[in-house]
Amino acid sequence: MSGMPEQFAAFVATKDDDTVHREVRQWARDDLGDGDVIIRVAYSSVNYKDGLATIAKGQVARVSPLIPGIDLAGTVVESTSDEFTAGDHVLAHGYALGVAHHGGYAQFARVPADWVVPLDALSARDAMTIGTAGFTAAMSVQRIQDRGITPQDGPVLVTGASGGVGSVGVDLLAGQGYDVVASTGDTSAHDWLRERGASEIIDRLDTDDIRPLGKHRWAAAVDCLGGAPLAAILSTLSIGGIVAASGNTAGLSLETTVAPFILRGVTLAGIDSANLAIDERRALWARLADDLRPSVLEASDEVGLDQLEDTLDAILDARTRGRILVRLDHD
Repeated sequence: MSGMPEQFAAFVATKDDDTVHREVRQWARDDLGDGDVIIRVAYSSVNYKDGLATIAKGQVARVSPLIPGIDLAGTVVESTSDEFTAGDHVLAHGYALGVAHHGGYAQFARVPADWVVPLDALSARDAMTIGTAGFTAAMSVQRIQDRGITPQDGPVLVTGASGGVGSVGVDLLAGQGYDVVASTGDTSAHDWLRERGASEIIDRLDTDDIRPLGKHRWAAAVDCLGGAPLAAILSTLSIGGIVAASGNTAGLSLETTVAPFILRGVTLAGIDSANLAIDERRALWARLADDLRPSVLEASDEVGLDQLEDTLDAILDARTRGRILVRLDHD
């Protein structure tokens, strides 16, 4: 298919006072917003941030109406950029996509060329099985490696391990040879996490009595929760350890002390996948297609636009597991 139709299907969130109306409807080409590249979207995915973008109290969406979807993968159909031509397989995620710029929950998207990543060794489906959550996990693993933490230094903890970031984090760390301890409150996910490389599975961290310094337990950690679990991790990192933090589902507040930082030299590394420079973004996606490629490229579920409303509610209520794909059907 060359070019694009004047109208196509999209999932749209429209804020009306204290309510957000969500519906699948026809969207006009001319209303897609600015960009150099038009992409025929094959797949998007469901992330926690997507859920927040579709509720009144989410404090994520910056325009209304909005086509959510913070990531997408598909084929270029039109381009005014020298970097891309029709037929190129690409993905895009982060920056303002699905927040202040219409995103992946539509059959077509128009984006700036400097948001676009070429897809050479990954299919659109595989790319979105990794998606923003998997890319965030990859950033976390890379930060741990950049800190000089090796598999010989000790176990690496992953919190929220049954979620999108956590499950891919378990897979990527195990693939790099680390001894991965997966923390989850989902008892039904134990076998599923072992398949992804977890060597040990523990319940949620005990946050009732967090001391300034606890027993050395982890060489590093990938934390998807924030709040009290992050405070517990900081107090139990080994000397020179690092925690890569990317989530806040356990709370935005962090009550800790300076002790882990000044007595053990630990590092708290914030992971912000939305604003990573495009050159670094493309380089890390190249790793995800090569030495950092997940061993399991399998989605937990796949939904269409008409199933998105229930799925977004489910991810906000922590009723999902792993990665959920959004399939954009084209006639």
